[in-house]
Amino acid sequence: MTFHLAQVLSGHGCFGKYLCKIAGREPTEECHECGCAVDTAQHTLADCPSWAVQRAALVAVVGQDLSLPAVVRAMAGSETSWDAIVSFCEDVMTQKEAAERLREDAVDSQPIRRRRVGRRRLAQDRRLPP
Repeated sequence: MTFHLAQVLSGHGCFGKYLCKIAGREPTEECHECGCAVDTAQHTLADCPSWAVQRAALVAVVGQDLSLPAVVRAMAGSETSWDAIVSFCEDVMTQKEAAERLREDAVDSQPIRRRRVGRRRLAQDRRLPP
């Protein structure tokens, strides 16, 4: 189980709905990739046109049904399916996280968007020469 796979299976990751409703870091639930009104793990996995290439490779292995129960069944059913799903999650979530960081670091980003710096990061920054 990888970190990105857990994010997709739980819905707790770089998804507009999660970032808006749970984390409070987005003003809307909108998908930044395609503009869909609600960005969820299911939208990312099965619908978002931005991930069509990655999804095509996944569908070739696990089939057309990308509902959560079907994906879990496929993962449990074969190592090939497991690997295809992990590959999809790693590729897509890495790109979504990179885009999220760019939005957070943008000079004109809203205060709600700005990245929170943890204590460990602050301590590390203090040790670096100016």
